[in-house]
Amino acid sequence: MQRREVILAGLSLPLLSLGGTLETFAARRAPVAAVAGRFDAGTVAGLARALAARTYRAPDNALPPALAKIGYDQYRDFRYRAARALWRDDGLPFQAQFFHRGFLFKDRVDVYTVHDGQATPFAFSTDLFDYAPQSVPEIGDVGFAGFRLHAPINRPDHYDELCSFLGASYFRAVARGLNYGLSARGLALGTGEPAAEEFPRFTTFWLERPAPGAQSIVVHALLDSPSAAGAFRFAIDPGDDTVFDVDMRLYPRVDLVHAGIAPLTSMFEFDPSDRIGIDDYRPAVHDSDGLAMLNGQGEQAWRQLQNPASLQHSGFQDIDPRGFGLMQRKRRYEDFQDAEAHYEKRPSAWVEPVGDWGEGEVHLVEIPTADEYHDNIVAFWRPKQPIAAGKEHRWRYRLHWCGEHAWKPELATVAATRIGAAHDGARLVVVDLAGGRLSQLADGAKPRVDVAASQGKLRNPVAYRNADTGTWRMSFELEPGSAGVSELRARLVDAQGPLSETWLYRWMA
Repeated sequence: MQRREVILAGLSLPLLSLGGTLETFAARRAPVAAVAGRFDAGTVAGLARALAARTYRAPDNALPPALAKIGYDQYRDFRYRAARALWRDDGLPFQAQFFHRGFLFKDRVDVYTVHDGQATPFAFSTDLFDYAPQSVPEIGDVGFAGFRLHAPINRPDHYDELCSFLGASYFRAVARGLNYGLSARGLALGTGEPAAEEFPRFTTFWLERPAPGAQSIVVHALLDSPSAAGAFRFAIDPGDDTVFDVDMRLYPRVDLVHAGIAPLTSMFEFDPSDRIGIDDYRPAVHDSDGLAMLNGQGEQAWRQLQNPASLQHSGFQDIDPRGFGLMQRKRRYEDFQDAEAHYEKRPSAWVEPVGDWGEGEVHLVEIPTADEYHDNIVAFWRPKQPIAAGKEHRWRYRLHWCGEHAWKPELATVAATRIGAAHDGARLVVVDLAGGRLSQLADGAKPRVDVAASQGKLRNPVAYRNADTGTWRMSFELEPGSAGVSELRARLVDAQGPLSETWLYRWMA
């Protein structure tokens, strides 16, 4: 079983489900005006608003006997027939295939196609799937577990898998030349908190039929959970960067105190900055190595990720953030030496808010993990004030799935972080920086290391050009003393201002 297959299996937690056609669903959940196949820009928002006004009803996700007890190997045999892909025979720039229910993916999602303002159910049939070497199960209309979109990303004559929506409100995507890696979610509730996390789930999708030659495709989704309902519109544009334009409308049933907007979920096991207790031939194992931020004041920062010994929360307060994301900056095979996983081809994901998001924080959760098979990193935006029940709340953002992403090109970016022992119990911190105005400095230039620590003493800050790589290196020593934790902050500056983004790190004894 491949690593991300394990993770996807783990995403189908105690979720919820709603079934039926649009008409029967709407009759149960929404005003009559929202039914009869009509579909417009307000349809899903109207359904979500009506849903939130009613008591939450947990769905029945029971499976027929032929599916209830199958294992991973049997589930793997349930392959959607590519020849039956939605729009395959229409010469359109996008196609859709669907995931079967079973194994850990027990929850049903209903799917509709939208054309000329009319929503039509896309019906489940066992004829859509190849079950060999198993026999075709007798299961009736069980619906789907999710879907994936295909488009000619890497070459014009082949439809590559572009993105998938499967499990809770999880979805993920690739860009040109990249493979699947980290995931996004529609909404996070209580992530990393002492109480059990709540996993809202997409219950219904509407796929708009793309026009011939269209550069993007539009997907609508209805979200439901005990605490909130929501309506999502995704305009998906594949390419060197695959961009999701997201319009989210949220209707809480209760005040949401620990909500995460635009959540990203990834994996970090180790790299040269964090190898304590690691016995592995590879130099690094992770889908993302840092949290990047561009705050409302224009400061660009890089928070190195860690695999901590205990659950860690970090909050980076801001007003109207310009962006944040979990990034994968290592892009060489040599960085990982993994011929199977190819972590160097995992995408980064950058959230670019559209409009003002107000006051809040970029919140980072780092969870201990002993392997590479479980996502342990989550980042999202948390508004300062609880999200009030009984109202519509709206967030718009662009989600970039990409290899590289430039914010302030005049600033050097963190290329690597390395930490090791110095003499007399101190820790030596070495940070490599590349690009920007820093790369144009003369060899004899003397940029200043602007460094601070919340606890402990700092000594011997120094910066110099690395003659072997052409990049710059800044280093310093931390003398922690009795401190168990110290928040570190460093950057290079000269008379004109910052030369590099701000490097952030939580050192823990």
